[in-house]
Amino acid sequence: MTEQELIDAALAVRENAYCKYSSFRVGAALIDEQGRLHVGCNVENASYAQVSCAETGAIAAMIAAGGKVISTIAVVGGYDDMTACTPCGGCRQRIAEFSDDDTRLVVIDDDGEWHNYSLEELLPHSFHLD
Repeated sequence: MTEQELIDAALAVRENAYCKYSSFRVGAALIDEQGRLHVGCNVENASYAQVSCAETGAIAAMIAAGGKVISTIAVVGGYDDMTACTPCGGCRQRIAEFSDDDTRLVVIDDDGEWHNYSLEELLPHSFHLD
């Protein structure tokens, strides 16, 4: 799967986001170590603390399908138009749980350009129970 196809999958699932409180739609698409695609979108509810982030949904789908490692994950978000949207701190830690040194994150920046990041770049010194 190409990087553009991964971004397109994240954009498509973003349309399914349930975000009636914030109106901020987020989609995530990831490829696991077996080359399979898994997607997720944000799901809000009246108790903001119970929100499920798009990345969390995609990771849960990967685990449910038997995947173990995120190869690449694309995250897209915004209100109507796309805006810079990197994973929140909690999702960065969740991604770290299922990543290795080769895991790449694809996100859009403030100028509308797509960039690849390593997890170390977005979450230096992440917490591990090794």
